[in-house]
Amino acid sequence: MDSFYTRTGDDGKTGQLGPGRLPKYHRRMEALGTLDEVSASLGLGRALCKWPQAGIVLVNVQRDLYAIMAEVAATPENVKHFRSVDQERVHWLESQIDVVAALAPIPNEFILPGDSLSGAALSVSRTIVRRAERRLSELFDKGELDNPTLLQYLNRLSSLCFAMELLENKLAGIPTTLAKS
Repeated sequence: MDSFYTRTGDDGKTGQLGPGRLPKYHRRMEALGTLDEVSASLGLGRALCKWPQAGIVLVNVQRDLYAIMAEVAATPENVKHFRSVDQERVHWLESQIDVVAALAPIPNEFILPGDSLSGAALSVSRTIVRRAERRLSELFDKGELDNPTLLQYLNRLSSLCFAMELLENKLAGIPTTLAKS
């Protein structure tokens, strides 16, 4: 990259990983933008988290998201070159959720976000992950994506964010606020 700007998107279109350009409002670009938001919000969470392992876990997740973005950005003829998030990565996420769940038990009812700064950041991340999941689900339903593992990964990622929110509240010494009083 020679410059911070390329001017190639000035016409309202953006490139794919492969031939062709799409309007910036295309559902594929919306999905990519939402995945980018997830990564940025997890970066904020990573900067704020008290759990010593959070940085390692979230950097790995952000790298997985980068790989997911590449797959989503790829044209159909190139997508196989960019497919790297598989069931092994989903199982890895599940193992991370299990580690966190052992440190912070799951409440029996809904909670309200905002008890600790890091927990609140992870709650925001969780909601953005859910939006990304909806965007990718639409692409999958329209036949524009064919890797259901991406949906599984995002589904588990939202669970990880929730579990880490609970852990961060606990590490901050703040009880998690339940939705019902």
